Amino acid sequence: MKVVTAGEMRDIDRTTIRKLGMSSLVLMERAGKSVADRIVEIFDRRRVVIISGGGNNGGDGIVTGRILKNRGWDVRVLLLISEDRLSPDCLSQYRLAREMKLDIEFRKRITENDVRDSVIVDAMLGTGLNKPVQGTLLHAISAINRAPSPVVAVDIPSGVSSDDGRIMGQAVRADYTVTFGLPKLGHFLYPGAEYRGRLFVEDIGFPEFLLESDNLKHHLTDAAFVGGVIRKRRPHTHKGTYGHVLVLAGSRGRTGAALLAARGCMRAGAGAVTMGVPESLLDVFQARVTEEMTLPLPDDGSGTLSHSSAARVIDFINDSADAVLVGPGLGVSDDLKRFVAEVVAEAGKPLLIDADGLNCLAADIGVFKKVKAPVVITPHPGEMARLLNGAGKRTTAKETDEERVGVARDFASDHGVTCVLKGAPTITAFPDRTVFINTTGNPGMATAGSGDVLAGIVAAFLAQGVDAPTAAACGVYLHGLAGDRARDELGEYSLIAGDLIEYLPRAFKEVVDAG
Repeated sequence: MKVVTAGEMRDIDRTTIRKLGMSSLVLMERAGKSVADRIVEIFDRRRVVIISGGGNNGGDGIVTGRILKNRGWDVRVLLLISEDRLSPDCLSQYRLAREMKLDIEFRKRITENDVRDSVIVDAMLGTGLNKPVQGTLLHAISAINRAPSPVVAVDIPSGVSSDDGRIMGQAVRADYTVTFGLPKLGHFLYPGAEYRGRLFVEDIGFPEFLLESDNLKHHLTDAAFVGGVIRKRRPHTHKGTYGHVLVLAGSRGRTGAALLAARGCMRAGAGAVTMGVPESLLDVFQARVTEEMTLPLPDDGSGTLSHSSAARVIDFINDSADAVLVGPGLGVSDDLKRFVAEVVAEAGKPLLIDADGLNCLAADIGVFKKVKAPVVITPHPGEMARLLNGAGKRTTAKETDEERVGVARDFASDHGVTCVLKGAPTITAFPDRTVFINTTGNPGMATAGSGDVLAGIVAAFLAQGVDAPTAAACGVYLHGLAGDRARDELGEYSLIAGDLIEYLPRAFKEVVDAG
């Protein structure tokens, strides 16, 4: 499903009305009815108070109230703006509602008593908010949030930016949100995502060709998309059919990162995995691997890979590998920086760069322009900030996290890579500026090694011939889904990265069975 900004939704609305001739009042009527239908479906109580602003969001609220009144509900509408300041469509709905004897009053202040023992409908602001709330609206939001009553937001909770999920001073904490046509970015980006409650996306008559336009570049990653990528295995195949991943990872004290990445590859369907490891640690790895193979590589005895092994690695890639994963637990040194830069520049196979692989490249991101095959990078906000600083754009991990869609999209476009910016939610940005927002995952996955497993999953898709952007989006979704299924049985607090690997088969089966 596509996801839109406020401006994109406005364009869809405007085209539907002005170019296709659909009445704006008809759209408003359908929007209000969809909210009313959801309220009747969800709640047993039959008393509702609707807090409305003066724009079209307020008009939707008035329609909701009129329809609920006709269905026998006790309805009050409190308008927070004077009649002479209502938008034309809102004014039309107000006059119709008055003729139908709906209880409407203009108010400059909302108190907790006004909303007590009722279903509250937030129809104050909608998606057009571009400055912090204040005055009457601020007081109304505070009263709604203090009341022990369920809240239904119309389109988006008032006070949440529909474009980036920021809280514009203060915002309504909704239990349910009913939006129209397409979901908005602010429904899924934090902190706004915490305010929306359960989200319903309602069809109110916008033409499908507008909702599916190629000009809309933001998408939700869902099971239908991922299920269309996972290939049914043919009977007459062998391990070579499903790709061979070379994992360049691990160092003294951090062998676990390499093992988690390699096992993530295997569980995600790679036919074979070879771990390129420091030869001084070979016995450590040999004692722990089962399905995986090992490739001992020269090191200086300190337990890290050496630049002197680069030529051998490149030969192995060209002769045997279908995809390469470099970075988990690798370490960072001048020698390693030279090693990573040479492998990235010379590898002729799809490449995933994670963790220390990215840290080694942070001061030399020009190497992305030299690559001979598609590249996926999987930074967390701190690693992303280092890459941006290396590109001359001074920023911090906090700023990167707050601007995650734009940061990932711009970096992917500027450097010709697929960028997976990990976090809540994880963003996958394609070189053509397409963005996928992930819909799976939970806080229990905030644990050491989780990113190593993700890198392995994506690398397995690359080895199986899936294009880099699609491999990344699908890997992120399945990684999160495995985490969700682990949480369902184990809870969030005790999740570890190894649990993600154990529950990955269940995630794959769920997606395949749903298709």
